[in-house]
Amino acid sequence: MQEPKDAEARRAVEPVICYPNETLPVPDLELYAKARAGAEKIGEVRVAPREAGAFRVGAGQFFRISSVEGPQVGDLNLWNAHDLSERFYSGKSRALHGTHLTEGERMWSSFPYLRPMATITADTLGWYGIDGFGGSVHDVIGTRCDPYTGNLLAGSQYHHCCHSNLTRALADELGVSLEEAEPHVHDVLNVFMCTGFTRDTGQYFMKASPVRPGDYLEFFAEIDLLGALSACPGGDCSAEHSSDTAACHPLLVEVFAPEAGALEGWESPTVNGYDRSHGR
Repeated sequence: MQEPKDAEARRAVEPVICYPNETLPVPDLELYAKARAGAEKIGEVRVAPREAGAFRVGAGQFFRISSVEGPQVGDLNLWNAHDLSERFYSGKSRALHGTHLTEGERMWSSFPYLRPMATITADTLGWYGIDGFGGSVHDVIGTRCDPYTGNLLAGSQYHHCCHSNLTRALADELGVSLEEAEPHVHDVLNVFMCTGFTRDTGQYFMKASPVRPGDYLEFFAEIDLLGALSACPGGDCSAEHSSDTAACHPLLVEVFAPEAGALEGWESPTVNGYDRSHGR
């Protein structure tokens, strides 16, 4: 179709941020840091390559996801430990903070709750920023590698993609069937994954993660959490993300509990205050 005469003028219109976030509740990072300084490790889960593991974190505790042997990305799901209908909402977290999350930003829960589930308190890859390709780390734009898309595009039956890994881990943690667990698996925080959108076609891309052993992403649990983390079969996602040939490594999840009284004045956030009348 031929461009209209005012095409360049239309393109030149300046963008407007959809959700200005200056009025978001601000986490007390100084209080969290003081509480973390005296916290004691109370548990860990080592997630095997091409598998997933579940873990639980109490409100007011911390959890850390670490690279321990080699470059590896992970797909993270979070739920309210007492109500699986409240789960991480990647789309709204993206709308509020941006395409990639880092220190001081939050993982928000689904409607009708819409409250902070976890706050990122430390990010050793925070230095990466946005590279020349438009790539950055810890994205909330990808969904998770899954067997359905693989079957659609290549006719495959691959069972160790992140969606299936998370489904198995949740089923095992809850003692339910795969069929019961699968609907609760949702879009993820892609921990350590380096991604963006191409400038010419707008396609989602990945590139080799900058993560190295010793790097970590750490969170403060704002509510009681059930989590599941998949060690992606793509390894560092430099070439493939559903693969039995990519070099893959384990990931470590550690949980830390602050000393009694260390969070004086802090309260777990309440659910969203909208009255849910929807105009009626």
